[in-house]
Amino acid sequence: MAQMAFAAGARLAAGALRTLAAQGVARLFSAGGREPARPDGLDIQTSTEGSPVPRIYGRMRLSGQVIWASRFRETRVKEQRPGKGTGGSTRSYAYSVSFAVALCEGPIAGVGRVWANGAPLDTGRITMRMHAGTEGQLPDPLIAMIEGADAAPAYKGLAYVVFEDLPLDDFGLRIPQLSFEVLGGGDAPESGSLESLIEGVCLIPASGEFAYASQPVMREIADGRDAPENVHILRADTNIEAALDDLAMRLPECRSVALVTAWIGTDLRCGECQIRPGIESFHKITRPHAWQAGGVNRPNAHLISGGPEKPVYGGTPSDRSVIQAIQLLKSRGYKVVLYPFILMDVPQGNALPDPYGGAEQAVFPWRGRITCHPAPGQPGSVDASSAAAAQVTSFFGTVSASHFSTSSGQVNYSGPNEWRFSRFILHHAALAAAAGGVDAFLIGSEMRGLTTIRSASGVYPATAHLKTLAGEVRALLGAGCKLSYAADWSEYWGHAPGGGERRFHLDPLWADANIDFIGLDWYIPLADWRDGATHLDALAGFTSTHDPDYLAGQVEGGEGFDWYYASPADREAQTRTPITDGQGEPWIWRYKDLRSWWSEAHHERNASGTRLSQPTAWIPRSKPFAFIEYGCPAVDKGANQPNVFIDPKSSESFAPYFSRGTRDDVIQRRYIEALMGYWQGANNPVSPLYGGPMIDLSLGHAWTWDARPFPEFPALSTVWDDGANWQLGHWLTGRAGQASLARIVQDVAARAGLESVDTTRIDGLVAGLVIDGGERARDVLARLGALYGFDMVDRADGVAAFGAGRHKP
Repeated sequence: MAQMAFAAGARLAAGALRTLAAQGVARLFSAGGREPARPDGLDIQTSTEGSPVPRIYGRMRLSGQVIWASRFRETRVKEQRPGKGTGGSTRSYAYSVSFAVALCEGPIAGVGRVWANGAPLDTGRITMRMHAGTEGQLPDPLIAMIEGADAAPAYKGLAYVVFEDLPLDDFGLRIPQLSFEVLGGGDAPESGSLESLIEGVCLIPASGEFAYASQPVMREIADGRDAPENVHILRADTNIEAALDDLAMRLPECRSVALVTAWIGTDLRCGECQIRPGIESFHKITRPHAWQAGGVNRPNAHLISGGPEKPVYGGTPSDRSVIQAIQLLKSRGYKVVLYPFILMDVPQGNALPDPYGGAEQAVFPWRGRITCHPAPGQPGSVDASSAAAAQVTSFFGTVSASHFSTSSGQVNYSGPNEWRFSRFILHHAALAAAAGGVDAFLIGSEMRGLTTIRSASGVYPATAHLKTLAGEVRALLGAGCKLSYAADWSEYWGHAPGGGERRFHLDPLWADANIDFIGLDWYIPLADWRDGATHLDALAGFTSTHDPDYLAGQVEGGEGFDWYYASPADREAQTRTPITDGQGEPWIWRYKDLRSWWSEAHHERNASGTRLSQPTAWIPRSKPFAFIEYGCPAVDKGANQPNVFIDPKSSESFAPYFSRGTRDDVIQRRYIEALMGYWQGANNPVSPLYGGPMIDLSLGHAWTWDARPFPEFPALSTVWDDGANWQLGHWLTGRAGQASLARIVQDVAARAGLESVDTTRIDGLVAGLVIDGGERARDVLARLGALYGFDMVDRADGVAAFGAGRHKP
């Protein structure tokens, strides 16, 4: 991305900065000591005469200017020399200094990495305070103590950092040349932006034996040598702490975190599938804690395929690390949703019978493929029989809440030796209890292939088991914890076995007293875009898949609401079939029609298509929806099919429909802004029964934020081999906080005296930009235009920015 310079027109003039820089610089020099080996002064990173104050957008690396410094501190160090008869002591001296470094105009969101003399500085071992540069900021307490409360400057409007007693011995007894990773965007997020709309995130990677540990964990790699498991940064004690620091800076409206924790599924046949804690190696030795999860230690866990040399997933997070993560999140003020997750370990050459009729089971599939064997629609399927019910019962197992207890922050298990779904869920519930409780808990997610299995026409045994499981979880977590199941967007609304039959198969669960909201993993398409100008949506007058109005118009419209594609050939040809219903209820066939589903009584259609007179147990408007997951991959045409992802090892790896497979951060942002912006205010009706909105946006969680901090993830490919997936994936880590090109153009123009510029016709995100120096605003805009393909045009109604190919009236 661009890095440029121009005269900032800053709130602080260059002369003011010269004054700040001069304050106390001479204070660093003293008369020295009596001993020749001791210095009589210290060199500093001096300020440059007349330096302007830069302005930052996005994330940039900057050198600072020293604006204040104390006298250096000398500490006598006495060392005892060993040796019989010749022993003695020597004296040496250590030196430190406190000082302040100006960064840029404020406010900023924060400071990330810091370098000293070009090498990363371990800020976790020093005292460094950041002042964001607000107009209301107060003087730094150290400066106030030294200078006096009345004399200490507050440096209002200037972002700066204060180092307190920085040791200088490693830097040649001088303040090192410092540079800082500065995160712009400290103002309140722009209304309607991704940063203003995201109230919660899902925290992954879900796997990684100590990925969530808030205490450093080391593994032995040779005698006397250790390597870090969860410390790959210098700005915090552990990876997760650095990632949460970044989360607070980049998504300031985030108030809730769904902690995703994975066990390993072994088979798509529900009657055979085990769900167990997985490990990367049987032989790993870790300190200060050994891995333990689910009541088993390392020798008794499932070894993940590819381990120990190259496991395809990280291991299951240890019980201790899950508890630590819950407590860490709560200590930072976040609400916590615990989200148990299944990763399927079905490798190439598995030779397992495939319920869907293949030669073997698909490689590393989605958990939503777990089903009966043979699957519905396959020759000899057991669907709609007692045999199907028996397989589902086997999948859930016999474990109950009474088999778990907690003591001293640990989970104890006394039940049968089985690895079935109920044990998996209830163990997580016990972990939540051991951590002191969570705000919400999920009893499962996206089990579409399981919940649509029938024991007879209209009878769904998995739903009954989920109801029972919800009651067991309630016994462990109590009335203060909200419970739900996170249904896939294609699952929540009902099941259509064929022939006009329509069942609301999850309604007994949604209506159950132990379920507090309807959880949705909500990845609906908001576009049907193609290359060129001859496809239907371009002919309708839309100019880009990034168009906010185009995307917002399909939240309650377009595919899945107004029409559908009856076949892949119809999708290719854009032959759209209207969604209709001969009995006056087209909403029962519209998966996007949340409003009608929520507000209407649910009357099923039997196998002959006849509407049943008796409604289901669902009471209209009785409970809210919650988007437990939502998001979009950062890939070309991501809004066409936001549920897909690119991961070469998985059989589920796909680019969205008609995508070129190139990176597109803008569509990810526009999708989230369109979806979540649409449901603000009047579009989100209030229930007369519970007094809250139809969609509880406070329970919405964007997919996804990573506990492995950016940019270490994805950069450290020798540590994490899924880093390549970040480029086109759903990650917000490293993307949230990017600056809008339109907003930069508006800001630059306003600082040059042009208050109104039409930027509605330009798109783009700027990862990092610094404006500093003598360049005119006109030149800055010209350079931005050359980089991002837009022109500034003076029209009769004012100045406008037009992107390449846009009409310029």
